[in-house]
Amino acid sequence: MSLDARVVKRSGGHGHAVVIGSSFAGLTAARALAGFMDRVTVIERDWLPRGPGRRRGVPQARHTHSLMTAAHQGLEQLFPGIRRDLVRAGAVHIRMPEDMLLLGPAGWLPRVPTDLSMLSAGRDLLDAVIRDRLRADPKVTFLQENEVVALEPGPQDTVTGVWARGRNRRESDGWNPERLIPAEFVVDASGRGSQAPEWLAELGYEPPAESVADSGTSYATTLYAPPVGHVADFKSLFLMAAPDDPRQAVLNPVEGGRWSVTIAVGDGTLAPTDHAELLRAAGALRHPLLRDLIETATPLGPVYTRGRTDHRLRHYDKLRRWPDQFLVVGDALAAVDPVHGHGMTLAVECALVLDRLLTAHGTAVGISHRLRRALAHQVAPAWQSGTRPPQAAPGLRSRLGRRYASRVAAAATADPHAAALLLHQHQSLDPPAALRPRALRAALRPRSEPAPTAPPSLTHGPQARRRRPTAPTAPAIGVSTGSATRPRPTGSSAHWPAAAPAGERRRP
Repeated sequence: MSLDARVVKRSGGHGHAVVIGSSFAGLTAARALAGFMDRVTVIERDWLPRGPGRRRGVPQARHTHSLMTAAHQGLEQLFPGIRRDLVRAGAVHIRMPEDMLLLGPAGWLPRVPTDLSMLSAGRDLLDAVIRDRLRADPKVTFLQENEVVALEPGPQDTVTGVWARGRNRRESDGWNPERLIPAEFVVDASGRGSQAPEWLAELGYEPPAESVADSGTSYATTLYAPPVGHVADFKSLFLMAAPDDPRQAVLNPVEGGRWSVTIAVGDGTLAPTDHAELLRAAGALRHPLLRDLIETATPLGPVYTRGRTDHRLRHYDKLRRWPDQFLVVGDALAAVDPVHGHGMTLAVECALVLDRLLTAHGTAVGISHRLRRALAHQVAPAWQSGTRPPQAAPGLRSRLGRRYASRVAAAATADPHAAALLLHQHQSLDPPAALRPRALRAALRPRSEPAPTAPPSLTHGPQARRRRPTAPTAPAIGVSTGSATRPRPTGSSAHWPAAAPAGERRRP
C-alpha cells in the first residue's frame, strides 16, 4: 500500500489524527495522540533528516537549548527512557546549581543540592532523538515535504481533515495538486508562522484576539572547543539579568565536548555579529568570567544572531464559536521570548494536558473547548513571566512584587532555600510547599554580610587553586560533577572535539 493510501485510509476505534508541523510541540503532541488514536500522521513542510541534521523551519536551532526540569521529566512520561537515550546521544546532565556557576540578580548563588536539573544539547540532537522514538512507533507516520493549505469543515462545527500538497520540483509552481487527508482530530503545531487564523476565517470563524509584547531581546550564539588544558569544577555558567542590567549569558556543554555560548542583549540594541564583538560583549557583562573562559577557546563556527523577538499569545480560548476536533499548540498558540527557556517546557506540558484530557474524556469528539481552556491556563504563567511590567510600573501591587523579588534575589546569594525558590521561579515551576515559608523567612531576614563577588569555584576566580600543568587526557569537557566545596577534577579536556553528526545529507 502506498504512503498516501495509508494516510487517507480510515480505521476503527478513535480514528486518525493529523499533526501539522514536526516542531518540538508537534512531536510531543504526536506522542500524546499516539497513545489514544489509532493512527497519527505528522505533516512537515520541510525535509526531515535522519539523525541530528538541520531542519529549515527551526529559526532558533543554532542557539543554546536546554531541557529544564519540567521538560525532561515530562518527556520521560511521554517517552519512557528518553533521558537515557538523550544522554547516550551526547546530551549533558547538569544539576542546578550544583554543577554550574550561577550569577543571580543580586550576586553568585551557592552551589547547593536542589531537585532541579537540565539536559543540555543542540536542538538538532534533541529533535532527532524524539523523531527516532516516534518513527519506531508503527502508529506514527511522517509525511515530509508536504504543506497544509486549508482545513476541511465537517457538520455541526467540526474539522474532519486537512488539505495538503506535496513538493514536486518538476511542476512550475513546485507543488503537486492539493488533496484531502481525512482525520478525526487535527492539531496545528506549525509555530509562529501558523496559518490557523486564516484557515478559520475561510470557514467563517472569527480570528482570535492577540496579545503582543516586544521583548527587545536579540541573541548571539556560537560554538567553541574548550581551551587546551581546561580544568573546571563546574559544567555550566549562567549570568542572569539584573534590574539594572538586562543582559544575560550562558555557557553550556553540548554533544561532542563543545561549548555552546549565547549572549542575550535585552536593552533593544543589536547582538554581536562576529567573534571579536562577542568577546567584547562578554567582557562588558556583570562579571568577566565568561570572557576569561572563551578568550583562549577555539571557535568552531560563525556567530549566529537572532533579531528582536516578541511575545505573542493568541486567545483561542476566548472565542465563543470554534470547530470541534481542532486544536492549536506550541508557538502557534503562545510564542514566548526564548531567553526564558520556556518554549520546550510549554510544549511538553501541553502534550501532557492533551494526553490526560483525551484519556479522561474517552473520545476526541466534544473536547476541544476543555482543551483550549486547559492549554490557556497552562501557558499563562510563562506568558506573564515574559511580559512583566517595567521596573517603573506604578501601583502598590507592582511595588510590593518588585520588592519581594528583590529580597528573594538578595537572600538567594546566601540561603539555599531562597536560591532554590529563585531557580523555580526562573523555570516557571511551582516550588514545593515546604520551600515557600523557608524562602520567605530568608527573604525577610536582615542581611548581615554583603553578597559574594567571587564565583563559588576552586578552579576559577580569586579562590582558584594553582594546578600543575597536566597532559591532555580523555576527550571530556574537562569538568567535575562534584560541588564547589569538594572539587573532583576529571583531568584536561585538551582535544579537538569531533564535529557533531550531520545527519543524513539531502539528496540532490
